[in-house]
Amino acid sequence: MAKRGARQGFTTGSAAAAAAKAAIWRLLTGEALDTIDIPLPAGGRLGIPIAGYELFGDAQARASVIKDGGDDPDATHGARVMCRARLCHGADGERVEIAGGTGVGRVTLPGLAVAPGQAAINPDPLRQIREAAAEAMDAAGYFGPLLLTVEVEDGERIAQKTLNARLGIVGGISILGTTGIVKPFSHSAWKATIKGGLDVARATGLREIALTTGRKSERFLRRELPGLPDQSYVQAADYFAFSLAQAAKRDFSRIAIGCFFGKLVKMALGYAYTHAKSGPVDFAVLAGWLDEAGATAETIAGCLGAITARRVLELLENDPARPKALAGLVAKAQAQARLHAGCSPALALYVFDFDGRLLRRDSLASAARPDY
Repeated sequence: MAKRGARQGFTTGSAAAAAAKAAIWRLLTGEALDTIDIPLPAGGRLGIPIAGYELFGDAQARASVIKDGGDDPDATHGARVMCRARLCHGADGERVEIAGGTGVGRVTLPGLAVAPGQAAINPDPLRQIREAAAEAMDAAGYFGPLLLTVEVEDGERIAQKTLNARLGIVGGISILGTTGIVKPFSHSAWKATIKGGLDVARATGLREIALTTGRKSERFLRRELPGLPDQSYVQAADYFAFSLAQAAKRDFSRIAIGCFFGKLVKMALGYAYTHAKSGPVDFAVLAGWLDEAGATAETIAGCLGAITARRVLELLENDPARPKALAGLVAKAQAQARLHAGCSPALALYVFDFDGRLLRRDSLASAARPDY
């Protein structure tokens, strides 16, 4: 859910749509508007400020918009998204042709909503740009063909901060947005990224997927699984249940999970979503599990008074029950993972300490094919 009072932003798709409509209006009427009203893919409308205009003779104009992520900024926050409008008298085909220019990525792998070889402009924003363009053309009384080229200043550099390369999108960022607006602290964007990564991996023929909780855990898991290609790795963040269910839905034969000790405890506790604010560690339950494993009274007492999982791991460092305690936690987490992944995929869980040392590696064969 969005945090109450948080400021919403708009997507790269909305930025491109506004730039397109503004460029067309400037080209056809000569008027440079400060704000452009555009349709949103999910319904409704939004006014977006225009950052600047350029003219290229009598047949081309370009407008730019500064992407605003609101109170939930991502790598594209502050990017200058531009659209160049060019009259194409006598051209055949659609009334509005939309292309990706400098700074817009190009798809090279199957499995995404855009086919390989095409500019990375997703279907919803593509439709949004087309509708915004048609509004300007209709209002200006122009019914001939027109070419729109979406561009992003420094798009290739910005894309290095995203997961585009892993998805096979090269040369720039993606133009995205199913609703047209960015809701702060919304889960939908990350879930869409997870599904996109899984789709690409499956479409390229991979049968094993590696889910991690972030960049650091991915780096450590890569060390343990050096043979896996880049497309096998998907950063699932705190979406434990969702990612496993989506991976199972795509029929991956083996799912590897890389996480730190704190996430392991939350998985063992059965949290579908493991973010600290939504799933705090229940230290009383954890202390009971440590007691069952034979931990010392000092460790158990320390666990009851702990406020972080890191502290519990420190307490276990010199406790003779540490191996058994870790094995018990991993077994509980594996059982929870099986609930979300179903019986088909084999599961492998890699647990790291906060410095990257492998604490425990356990595999769970496919329940459907126990000899896998």
